[in-house]
Amino acid sequence: MSPETVINPTVRLVTVEADYAGQRIDNFLMRELKGVPKSRIYNLLRRGEVRLNKARVKPDQKLAFGDIVRVPPVRVAVREGVVVPGGLDSSLRSAVLYEDEGLIIINKPSGLAVHGGSGISLGLIEALRQMYPEQRSLELVHRLDRDTSGCVMVAKKRSVLKQLHELLKARKGVDKRYLALVAGKWPVRKQQVNAPLQKNVLNSGERMVRVELEGKKSLTEYTVISRISGATLVEARPVSGRTHQIRVHCQYAGYPILGDDKYGDDQANANFKQLGLKRLFLHAHSLAFTLDGRRINVQAPLPSDLEKILEIGGSEL
Repeated sequence: MSPETVINPTVRLVTVEADYAGQRIDNFLMRELKGVPKSRIYNLLRRGEVRLNKARVKPDQKLAFGDIVRVPPVRVAVREGVVVPGGLDSSLRSAVLYEDEGLIIINKPSGLAVHGGSGISLGLIEALRQMYPEQRSLELVHRLDRDTSGCVMVAKKRSVLKQLHELLKARKGVDKRYLALVAGKWPVRKQQVNAPLQKNVLNSGERMVRVELEGKKSLTEYTVISRISGATLVEARPVSGRTHQIRVHCQYAGYPILGDDKYGDDQANANFKQLGLKRLFLHAHSLAFTLDGRRINVQAPLPSDLEKILEIGGSEL
């Protein structure tokens, strides 16, 4: 049998603070029971071991200030701790683009998932929680695909997280801009792709997104920045925030992003691989928004490996 440890050794009655009002109870428990698998937390909720104001509760129930949550003791198999490698620790510390008392914006490297799961033991948020143990409320504000580099917001406070989520829901609350190198000659006059997106799961289990009439409304605005032989560098601004939105909209427009193994063009990818492109050419290069009366405008420079591709390709403008 695997050795076990007890997380939260005794029953605790936790009073919900103002910062956590409005949070779903499943997410609240993931913070209170760090290290307990998500599936186990849902099992505790189903079995009624977690109580909200002495009553059974569903995972999507939102908490109110002053609520009393019964948090039970939990036995879990001991896992070897995942340590943040020294190189990742130093690279993430040097990748901080902006920081204040409630927010960190970090220039995430390509290849690092924003969170662990599906065979990934250490993502950006887990690394940051280990690096900043005094920050007990670190939460991702939004996500980037694993292969996409650039600006990611991480809230230090629940109140900041809630404010930023409200801004992200607003049509132009957060101005997010990406740089993408796409196959072919994107027309200057093509300034937007307005096509509904639907999530699908293939038989292989791979998650895919497609343009479908019954999908969710999705709009991306585009500006041509420069051209190189066989490709165009565009700036993409997602007005909506759907999964894989920019990648699928580029594919739908007929100009897929280079280095995209899921939605790209195999021949174009092969051509640019010979030039040294080893990853998805998509970079979240800027964020701009107003928070608590302060205008925050952050830019992440294009990584050197992507700059090199542009240099090798030469300019056509």
